[in-house]
Amino acid sequence: MQEWQCARDSPHSFKVGHCTSLHSLFISNNYFRELEKSESKKNGEGEKKKKRRKMVRDITRSEDHIIEYLAHPTYGSRILECRHLNPPDTFDASVEELLRETGFYHISHVGRIQSHSVMVTALVERWRPETHTFHLPIGECTITLEDVAMILGLPTNGLPVTGPTDSSSSGLESECMWHFGVAPGIRDHRGSFIKLTWLRSLKRRLQLNDQLSRERYVKCHIMALFGTTLFCDKSGAGVHWKFLPLLRNVSEIKTYSWGAACLAHLYRSLCRASRYDCKDMDGPLTLLHVWAWERMPFLAPIPIEPRFPLARRWNDWEFPSSQYRHWTTNHVRKLLDLIQPDRFVWDVYSHDRIAPHLVPDDIREHEVIWNAMTPLISFECIEWHPADRVKRQFGLQQDIPGQPKSLGNAHGNVLTGPKNLNWAVAHSEWITIWTNRYSHILGGDPVKTCQASEIYMSWYNATYGNHLQLSFRLDQPLPLRVVPSQMSLDSRLQCPTTSSQSRGTMSFDSGRCDQDRGIDYHHNTGTSGNIPHYDLNVVAPPIQEHEDDDDDDVA
Repeated sequence: MQEWQCARDSPHSFKVGHCTSLHSLFISNNYFRELEKSESKKNGEGEKKKKRRKMVRDITRSEDHIIEYLAHPTYGSRILECRHLNPPDTFDASVEELLRETGFYHISHVGRIQSHSVMVTALVERWRPETHTFHLPIGECTITLEDVAMILGLPTNGLPVTGPTDSSSSGLESECMWHFGVAPGIRDHRGSFIKLTWLRSLKRRLQLNDQLSRERYVKCHIMALFGTTLFCDKSGAGVHWKFLPLLRNVSEIKTYSWGAACLAHLYRSLCRASRYDCKDMDGPLTLLHVWAWERMPFLAPIPIEPRFPLARRWNDWEFPSSQYRHWTTNHVRKLLDLIQPDRFVWDVYSHDRIAPHLVPDDIREHEVIWNAMTPLISFECIEWHPADRVKRQFGLQQDIPGQPKSLGNAHGNVLTGPKNLNWAVAHSEWITIWTNRYSHILGGDPVKTCQASEIYMSWYNATYGNHLQLSFRLDQPLPLRVVPSQMSLDSRLQCPTTSSQSRGTMSFDSGRCDQDRGIDYHHNTGTSGNIPHYDLNVVAPPIQEHEDDDDDDVA
């Protein structure tokens, strides 16, 4: 050990004769790295790993935002893979009334929504984790509780979705026994996640001949909704059992704010996806797609007639033109760069646009808190509802908002590894604010025009003007020469070459789209403007493996 310390302190002065067998290892620094790693494992977690964990969980670091890397070919050309944009499971007509009682009837009618990955990628570039808003040239906008209620038909006013999490298998098994009369086997769950295949199999086997079997059927259906549409993770194969205690009393299921919990997960997903090293995106992506199409029709496909919830308007949408399927991320970037105030639909849910009779009373009764400045809570996930920054979406005059709400360490909490914690206690500060949400409702007189004041726009441009126009950061076509040691975002991003066969081009596929919707830069005709210069001696920052909930996901 003394010889090792001597060699580490002064490797050039260490004589190989002292330990001939280590001669070849001393030539390489890898030997010292391996020993340092070994010591780190013995003495606890290494400082490097601690620093990495801290960095990954801090999802508000502006230097890690994707727009800081748009000028780099590897990151500027990324297309996020939109994972698990699946329709809700079907249900038996005999449980319709029971499903209405739980508040999950409307969302159960949302059908298949095709993904538009290039639009999502361009929107994520505009998302700012510190404000929880999209920064467009015309001002800030975001998905609100009103959007969740109108698009998905979820209850938005009620108790916070929170409680304890228990990583033990015995806790999972006993809770399932209480709800379903049977527990999943070893192969039917992984960690704290129940496999959706087990829930669906149980749901199919139930005979709906009494109240108990119908309640078990509805609970299976709701848990499948959680795992596919509302709280899905990157695996898309399971759902955390932490939600089960909130489903014990069927008559009380509707008393929780499932809409706020859903929105919290979307915010968290957007914050993570805005990092330069993110390859894909999960969460309630149906909500994100439909919000963008409703608010910005120039990005939208062709919808069908109005129906509730509004997500149903976009079931199996059609292309508005043959060019739509070949849009690139840079195309959407430029459309957002050129957006005018009248091209964003601020009053999308007004009576002039949506007939009042389309929206059920059980949804409208919650509208009093849709513009509240309050935390959004879902167990470990805490996000902030920034209603004061998007007043025009509520028909109010937008003034200069205050400082963005800081969530502190709560913004980075994940369920990585064993987490036996009562989040109702850990997040008592935020739960208190949610409980007093009626005291944080926006006030003011409605305005007839949604045009922002000159004072607000002057402040907005002075504060955020450096990232409102993104097209100039990266103009197509991309440079063909890239440092050989650069890492591609994933296997679908083919490294550029200069061979005659490939002609130095890149091809992309959205991953969730049909073959004819893949995007090939052969079809890109280029755009006006100068191509930015790149320092080709700088290697792209490596892709980091995020330490998030996936450590406990279902394979």
